[in-house]
Amino acid sequence: MNRNNKKNDLTHISNILDSALKGYRPKPDMEMTGIWNHWTKSVGKEVAKNAKPAAFKDGILIVNVSSSVWIQHLKFLETDIISNINQLIKKELVKKIRFKIAKLHN
Repeated sequence: MNRNNKKNDLTHISNILDSALKGYRPKPDMEMTGIWNHWTKSVGKEVAKNAKPAAFKDGILIVNVSSSVWIQHLKFLETDIISNINQLIKKELVKKIRFKIAKLHN
């Protein structure tokens, strides 16, 4: 088998995780995993560098943010972010966002 065939046989980790978690997570939580795949598209590259979705429960999306300055900025954008997310995942799952300062892993 040549190198190109091996590359075509690879499966993205998000596909594996989605399949593995289906039996362990409530359906709304599984639907919400789509946000991780669409985060940058939802908020833009600059915001995505400074804010990452961390958890989702009962309609509340927890977003880790790099600084208090970014928290203030994102609070002004919260309604737009919620709308963008819900449009991309094609469900009205996110009702509120809570921002918290945390170390971001890239």
